[in-house]
Parts: sequence; C-alpha cells; structure tokens
Amino acid sequence: MKVTLLGLGGGTAATLTEQGRRALEGAELVVGAGRLLEGLPPGVTGRRVRADRAREVREALDRAEADRVCVVYSGDTGFHSGARTLLPLLEGLEVEVLPGISCVQTMAAALGRPWQDWRLVSAHGVDCDPVYEVTQGAETLFLTDGKNGPARLCRALVQAGLEELPVAVGEDLTYPAQRVRRGTAGECAGQTFSPLSVLLVEPAPSMPRRTPGWPDGEFVRGEGVPMTKQEVRAALLSKLAVGPEDVFWDIGAGTGSVSVELAALCRGVWAVERDRRALALLRQNREKFHAYRLRVVEGEAPEALAGLPAPDGVFVGGSSGRLPDILCAACRANPAVRICVSAVALETLHVACRTLEELGRRAEVTQLAVSRSRPAGQLHLLLANNPVFLVTGVEG
Repeated sequence: MKVTLLGLGGGTAATLTEQGRRALEGAELVVGAGRLLEGLPPGVTGRRVRADRAREVREALDRAEADRVCVVYSGDTGFHSGARTLLPLLEGLEVEVLPGISCVQTMAAALGRPWQDWRLVSAHGVDCDPVYEVTQGAETLFLTDGKNGPARLCRALVQAGLEELPVAVGEDLTYPAQRVRRGTAGECAGQTFSPLSVLLVEPAPSMPRRTPGWPDGEFVRGEGVPMTKQEVRAALLSKLAVGPEDVFWDIGAGTGSVSVELAALCRGVWAVERDRRALALLRQNREKFHAYRLRVVEGEAPEALAGLPAPDGVFVGGSSGRLPDILCAACRANPAVRICVSAVALETLHVACRTLEELGRRAEVTQLAVSRSRPAGQLHLLLANNPVFLVTGVEG
C-alpha cells in the first residue's frame, strides 16, 4: 500500500497544488476530517473514510482494501499538522508526504507582507501565553481555534497593558467569505471572529537587555517604599537560577525592582504586594520597563497566592510576619520550588532558616555587606548599606 499524506492548503480546490491534485485523482481511498472530505475537487474517488486522530487513520488504513490511499490535512503537512503524529504509525508502508499552502503564506499574501521573520505559534487546542510570545521581539502569528480565538488572545494582551498593540485577523482565508480586519488588541478583544482565523500581532515594546543588577536610579521610587538594591538583586537572581521558561512569584514586591528584572529573564512573574503606595510604583516601573510579563497581584500573602500558577522559583522580599505560611504555600504549590528569602533583621533570618528546615530543606545563608563610595571634598569615603541575608532552601 502507498500512503500519501497531503496538505490541501486553505481547504479549497483553489489552493490545491497540481502535485496534490494528481495524487488525489490517483487515490482509491481518501481519509481525513469531515470538513476536508466534503471540499475535495471533482474527479476524486467517492471512497472516503472520516478519521480525525492519528490512531483512527491507522485503523482505517488497516481495514482498507486499496493500493493507493491519500490522507488529507488542511494547510501544510509540515506546519502544526496531524501528519507529524501519524508518520511514526506508518512503519512498513510506502509513504509519501506532499506539502500544501499554509495559512501563514495565505495571511502574508493577503497583507502584502513577507513572513520569514514572523514567530509562528499555535493556540489551536493547546494552552498559549500570548503575552510571553509577543514580547520576544518579532511579529507573531497565532493559529487559533473556537476556544482560543483572536478575541480571547487579545483580551490577555489587554490585561497585560498591551491594548494599543496593532493586530490583524485573517478570517476564512481562501474561502469566499475571506476578510482581514486590522485594529488594536483593545479593539479586537470585544469582537467576534470566525472559528477559522489567524491572528498576527506586532511585537510589544521590548525590555532592556543587560546583565542582572540594573542601576537603582533607573527605577521609579517613593518615600517609605523599600527597594532591593542593585548588588542584592544581582546576587538573588543568581541564587534563584532563573531560566527562560520559569514562572516566579515575587512576594512583598515593593517598587518591583526584582519583579522587573525577573520579567526580563523568565516566562512570567507574579508580583504580590498589599501596600497601595508600593502598588502604584510597581505599576509605574512595569510600564517604564515594558515588563509586560509581570502580573501585579494586589493583596496579602499567602491568601493572595491562591489560584496563581505553580512557581519554579519564589523570592520573598517582605512577609509582614507571615513568612512560615508563605513558604509552606510555595512548597505546596511546587514541592521542588526554588526559594530565596531576603532578610535584614536577625529574627527574620532565624524564622526563615527554621521554617525551611521544617519543610525538609537545608537552609543556606549568604550575607551581603555592600559599601558605596561618596565624595567628601576632594576625597571619597565608603558609605555602608545595611547587611542583607539571602536565605535559600536546598532540597535534602
């Protein structure tokens, strides 16, 4: 049996390649999704089997009494196609893969723009974080579905403060009802779109890219609201071993200096703060640094932690005397979570070490004693900052 995996392009005969047309006309059986089988061009066999999943397709092939079979897919067989999951199941058969015109090409043509620099992301049947994707510095094309449609993705952008970001939605591409709508994320968040849509989003303003430990003077500050200093920030980010796919909690975020730096390095950070003055500064710094991966959570931990995504790492800069409860909540959310607590008072240091040990962690303490120079006439003197303890919890 020869099995041809064929990309039909946009799903209409007009986008079918000549190579694909010849394969269909020579097939004795065609297998695929119902919508695709109904739209096949004239001259194709009437022997057709509806199958949506790879295992169903393989079972249909096992039952088939045919020497030449076409398995059809929308778009291109190499771009988020079911062909990928079917190919490993076809061992022992003669297999041919034929490409099709993808929705990426169709959308680019409709806009009259090249697409070679676009980021290509699927939100079709999978969870997707559009805020993370559009903050990677390039135009991003999202494949969508009935659940994760353009409006829902745009609402997520609006919640992150990206309501003015330009977007374009391609609906029913290659079909008679095709249309392209342009606007902003805020405008499209409240509209209704066809289930057969793609969403193109312009890149969000980017954060500064530099080594950790940004200068203190870069941040918006306010009287009475604490801020973790530059040298301490650089050290704690190292202790937390921040990775690009990580999710973090910053508890007692203050002005947001740690949260902003985390947002530049990881997938997302949830900054928890209860003080209204600090919340205002936190939002100002998020806007100043374009830290759209930073989500502000107003409230007191640990209650405010309920419903947040499980963290890979947690930094506690302020706990309002509830450090044991906060650390317990972090370990419940992820038993393997990386923890770093900043302490100035000896009492806080003691509580942090004791609680981590009760949670089965080995507490490691690093003391940072930083002095900075200041002019005194023609001389320079060193002015000491308060010593800071960084307490990390190591498993085992």
